Amino acid sequence: MRILIVEDEKLISDAIAAYVAREKYEAVCAYDGEQALEIWDAESGNFDLIVLDLMLPKISGQEICRRIREKNSSVPIIMLTARSGESDVVEGLDAGANDYVTKPFSPRVLMARIRAQLRLQNSGNVRKNFTSTICCDGRVEIDSERVEIRKDGVPVQVTKSEFLIFSTLASRPIRTWSREEIIRSALGDDYEGFDRTVDTYIKNLRKKLAEAGHENGWISTVHGFGYRLDS
Repeated sequence: MRILIVEDEKLISDAIAAYVAREKYEAVCAYDGEQALEIWDAESGNFDLIVLDLMLPKISGQEICRRIREKNSSVPIIMLTARSGESDVVEGLDAGANDYVTKPFSPRVLMARIRAQLRLQNSGNVRKNFTSTICCDGRVEIDSERVEIRKDGVPVQVTKSEFLIFSTLASRPIRTWSREEIIRSALGDDYEGFDRTVDTYIKNLRKKLAEAGHENGWISTVHGFGYRLDS
């Protein structure tokens, strides 16, 4: 496992790298946004996870996240931020992050988040019955082997968490899911975050499906309860 650590404070970066090494993962460090993108490009994106500080010299963590998402939609990104407000968290998720950790933080907690994201990436929460699911009047295919959503045969670029949430909704079309049920089924019991972050994932899914050619993204809001997929 190779982890890219993007953090401009060397003491913090070194501490994270030391914990990463204890887990027998390889740590590669970048100390500003420009260097991070140079390493990413030079390595052809060959990383299993990115730990990304939000406030960086030269290029912000949000901009790095957006650029990486344009090239690779599935690598897990854990964002580090000193801003802990809900709007700041939502902003980070909107940029494409999978998870966030607020400063100051415990390295042990960060490592637990890293392990959870790697488990999610490598196996666990893509349910076996999602191997190939057709939904939305036959226009959308969910392919769990490739971790890919295709509309009319064309891939829609989504993050792993977005894929899992859409797959959960598609597993029982028309059923209304609460936010808590979506988190438990799609992201797992070890997910730690606001249940309202589901709203951000849904908003991103709708936007991406709309860009692929469907105005409302097939996902309906059931006010006061949650969401359902209109098939």
